[in-house]
Amino acid sequence: MTADSELEIGEAFRRAQKGHNNKAKLVASLKSRYHKSEDKTAFHVEFIHFLKYAMIVYKREPAVEHVIEFVSKFASSFQSPTKDKEGEEEEEDDDEEEEEEDDHPFLTFIFNFLLESHKASSHAVRFRVCQLINKLLGGMAENAQIDDDLFDNIHRAMLVRVTDKFPNVRIQAALAMTRLQQPQDPHCPTIGAYMLILDNDSNAEVRRAVLSCIAMSPSTLLRVLKRTRDVKESVRKLAYQVLAEKVHIKALSIAQRVNLLEQGLHDTSEAVREAVCSLLLPSWLQHLDGDVLELLPRLDVENCSQTALEVLKAIFSNMPEEQLLQDRVQLGPSKLIPGDSLSCENVLYWRALCEFVRAKGDAGEEMLDKILPDAATFANYLQGFVRTLPVLSEEQRAEFNTLEMAMRKEFISQQLIHLASCLDTKEEGGRKRMLAVLQEMLCRPQTPPSLVSLLTEKLLSLVPDDDRRVQTVAEIISDVREPIAEASPPLDEDQERRKQIKVAEVKVRILEARQALEDCITAQEFSSAAQFKESITELENQRSLLLQESAQGSQPSDREACPEKARLHPPAILPSSLSSPVVHNEMSDGVFSLLLQSDPDTLLRCLTMCAELLKQMNIKTHIGPTMSAIMSSLIVPCIANAQPAVRNMAVVCLGTCALHSRELAKTHLVLLLQIAQLDEVKIRISALRSVIDLLLLFGFQLLSEGPVPPAAPASRSPGGQEEQADGAGDTTRDILALLSQFLDGEVSDLRTETAKGLAKLMYTGRFSSAKMFSRLVLLWYNPVTEGDTSLRHCLGVFFQLYARESRAHQEVVGESFLPTVRTLMNAPATSPLAEVEPANVVELLVELTRPLVRPPQNHEEVCVHDSMALRVCEEILRDPTAPEVRLYARTLNNLEVSANESTRQEVQALLQEVTQVVKDRVSLRALEKVIARLVDSEEQAEHHNEAALQPLDINADGTHTMFSKCLWHAPQLSQRPTQAYQRQCQKKTTAAKSGRKTSRRAESSEESDGENVPESLPLARPSRRAKTAALEKTKLDLNPLINQEANTS
Repeated sequence: MTADSELEIGEAFRRAQKGHNNKAKLVASLKSRYHKSEDKTAFHVEFIHFLKYAMIVYKREPAVEHVIEFVSKFASSFQSPTKDKEGEEEEEDDDEEEEEEDDHPFLTFIFNFLLESHKASSHAVRFRVCQLINKLLGGMAENAQIDDDLFDNIHRAMLVRVTDKFPNVRIQAALAMTRLQQPQDPHCPTIGAYMLILDNDSNAEVRRAVLSCIAMSPSTLLRVLKRTRDVKESVRKLAYQVLAEKVHIKALSIAQRVNLLEQGLHDTSEAVREAVCSLLLPSWLQHLDGDVLELLPRLDVENCSQTALEVLKAIFSNMPEEQLLQDRVQLGPSKLIPGDSLSCENVLYWRALCEFVRAKGDAGEEMLDKILPDAATFANYLQGFVRTLPVLSEEQRAEFNTLEMAMRKEFISQQLIHLASCLDTKEEGGRKRMLAVLQEMLCRPQTPPSLVSLLTEKLLSLVPDDDRRVQTVAEIISDVREPIAEASPPLDEDQERRKQIKVAEVKVRILEARQALEDCITAQEFSSAAQFKESITELENQRSLLLQESAQGSQPSDREACPEKARLHPPAILPSSLSSPVVHNEMSDGVFSLLLQSDPDTLLRCLTMCAELLKQMNIKTHIGPTMSAIMSSLIVPCIANAQPAVRNMAVVCLGTCALHSRELAKTHLVLLLQIAQLDEVKIRISALRSVIDLLLLFGFQLLSEGPVPPAAPASRSPGGQEEQADGAGDTTRDILALLSQFLDGEVSDLRTETAKGLAKLMYTGRFSSAKMFSRLVLLWYNPVTEGDTSLRHCLGVFFQLYARESRAHQEVVGESFLPTVRTLMNAPATSPLAEVEPANVVELLVELTRPLVRPPQNHEEVCVHDSMALRVCEEILRDPTAPEVRLYARTLNNLEVSANESTRQEVQALLQEVTQVVKDRVSLRALEKVIARLVDSEEQAEHHNEAALQPLDINADGTHTMFSKCLWHAPQLSQRPTQAYQRQCQKKTTAAKSGRKTSRRAESSEESDGENVPESLPLARPSRRAKTAALEKTKLDLNPLINQEANTS
């Protein structure tokens, strides 16, 4: 036997199959054999001869993988290392010799052989060619160089292979082009192919392979960002990993950073969320030297505060406790941030830290005491900062810097109010002080409107009882609408009379000047007329000043109401502003007077507090006298206010109040319906939401004459809209007709809200209508709603949940089948529905009506597909020459008719009639398949399909003799059905048995293995014994095949 230092080629290949052999020693031995060989061509031919045995095996057998690894290392060993720059400068005269050394004959021969074989008809050969090229290029040194012609040939071949129909081939071709990229070239074909694959390839593993090797550039960055919204979890996770490893935080805009974090932290996959928290965020912090406060300005915390909060809490979850307590927010001795040091970033960091520590429960109480003061101290701190908020005039609002500073202070105030939720309010003194501060800030007219809702929410959270909440808010509304004002002393009667005389004199002079002006115009003395006109203007200004002075003397001067004055005149249980809209100009003592404020800002402030109160109240709490007075004096009158913002808030309050009382709902439902038709879009949407909520709570019987229990649900009978309308009266038909008009409207927001409301009503069983379900299906497919992602997402979820909820709902879907198809087929060419493919709609409806549980053979119940089959057959018999007959025939082929004998016979009889009248050949073939499936028993059909369409393994042991000559270009391969054809046959077989499509995931797992692509999910590591047993079962040895070839030769 030949010594190990000079191994024969065949022996080297045999030893390379064993994983325990040292590949480096085998490479050195075979390389020594190559150098001592005189006939290099013979060595090349023999080497390729043994390599072909591994290249015809498609399955990832360990022995074959070891051989491929050995070949790549052996070929790469001939690549001589390139010298550094200093050596190149010293030896510029030897460039030609270096090029000859770089282009080794054996390496060039291997590349040429692989490039000649990449167009082989066998997908196994194409896969191994791309795999070897990938390993050869990857095994070269970083500064390795190859010939330009060879580079171009490899490039062209791999560009062809990335479009191969087999995913594994595309994966290896994409990985092989990793080192062929030129990111600086905007027209690089490799990067262009990569971006095309990311956008269009249907296989997730191929997209993952491209993500793992694509070079970052401004154009490719957008494609990688798009993959963070991929449909596959593994692709999304890898996209975040690539962004963390290859992209600096400064390369992303603020909007891109916020979108990345918002989508990643809310992803449905735990693995993707973990990748964001453990990979992306630490990578960004590393670029910022670990300073979290430096990250916040790069996330726009003012406009995306919720995302920033989630980011901070995700960072805190990976921090040790000692690092959390670091003085990042610069707390003073009183555990407060000094007022002059407050910023949007550090106050948000303070809030996030306190909420994170408070969420730990008892374990975080000690830590919370170190970063937050007591309630009374914080209340004074909050009150002092809110009082510093400026009240901007119209001129100041026009200045950007002033407006920006005011908005920042409002944002800081909002975060401080949120921070109040973390305080310990069990101590009575601190809780009372916080209540007093919140009430005082709500009563101050200088408090910005953006803080009213938040202040009311925190105030109500400190008051546990609903009655006390109503009373507290009513008192605040009384103070806001009736501020205590100091009355001015009465004027002297002589002074008042003298002012009136002056006004009368000015008025007489104005009349005389106007008469003189008319006379001058008549006489055409225009110069005199101009003088009289100027004098009239002066007199009118003088008269206005006199009237203004008189008005100011008669009106009281307003001042800020303080708690001390309020104690002098405590409000009654029912405030006067809520019991009567009369303006009180004088009080008994003549010192103070109450003025009823009705300006839009005051009304909006009061309505906002009412809306927050109603939101916090228990739905079972009835409307009491105080709340009824608020409704009659504040909410209902504001419905007719001229300001849209006031009307909108009043509609919200009215709809929420009606949820607490059935009588109020009956009284105001018609008004809400009218508002939903006539007002502005935003107000119409608010009214529509209120109507939907009332119908969900009380049902369509709300306006019926007969008494109906409050919680009586609507009938779930699938008899359609007509049955429901007969039960609920004409009102139900009118409401549904109104909602149908909204679906046809041009206002997209109103259409979306209507569709959501109808979906809720149908799912909860408040009404059942096949026509309305058909309308929703057509709306989902309508191209007009293509940009409305909220609508399409809502309806997509609703269809699945509604159909799977009960058998009655499936019957409604089945009844909507024919009306939906008729609408699509009869749509005019100018309608958007003409662009919808009816086959897609039919496929959805058939899928939604599949049996929830497959019935047994002797089941007597008729399923929904049975009734659909009968309806479709009757529809075909009505007009056998209609163009939709082909669609109906394909539909019958996809329906699952039950095993009920009578149903089968009825369907079969109708099908026989249909085949006699239908003349279209395509339709007849489809109908004959249905009849044949009904005639044969299910067991015979499954046995026949499994025997006739059993998948074939082209790499089985018995087929190796066909490839013993290694002539994969021979026509024998075309005699075997390709795997794509086998999958197509299996897909048809499965459709014949169950009518379901084959899963793309199964196809992906068959055809792609994701070599050299980072793993998407961690797998449990098997034991050594289990791995050994599995290896023995799947081990393929090439030695018998090589020996058989030697014997035959």
